[in-house]
Amino acid sequence: QVQLVESGGGLVQAGGSLRLSCAASGRTFSSYGMGWFRQAPGKEREFVAAINWSGGIIYYIDSVKGRFTISRDNAKNTAYLQMNSLKPEDTAVYYCAASIGTVSGRRREYDYWGQGTQVTVSS
Repeated sequence: QVQLVESGGGLVQAGGSLRLSCAASGRTFSSYGMGWFRQAPGKEREFVAAINWSGGIIYYIDSVKGRFTISRDNAKNTAYLQMNSLKPEDTAVYYCAASIGTVSGRRREYDYWGQGTQVTVSS
């Protein structure tokens, strides 16, 4: 069992930056792939970024490439999402998720989810 707790969300102006953190419980964090998803009001939850257990495989959706960076620190049981050049369309609740298997952009492949943290980008 893994428990995930996101933090770092907030209100920021367009062009600003935020760093989200996802703290995981348990001693097997380093064996999980980690993903970040987001859900805007009235929309489906969408994939944002993923990183495998070692950090050697990383995926992003096209709309965040060059602006967002996913990373992890296995010694701290924490995954991160650094978000730069934020846009109003990035406004959403951001969720981190852990996958026992291979990371991908598919929600169904993630086994554990956090409660989410709100990110609001004003224009």
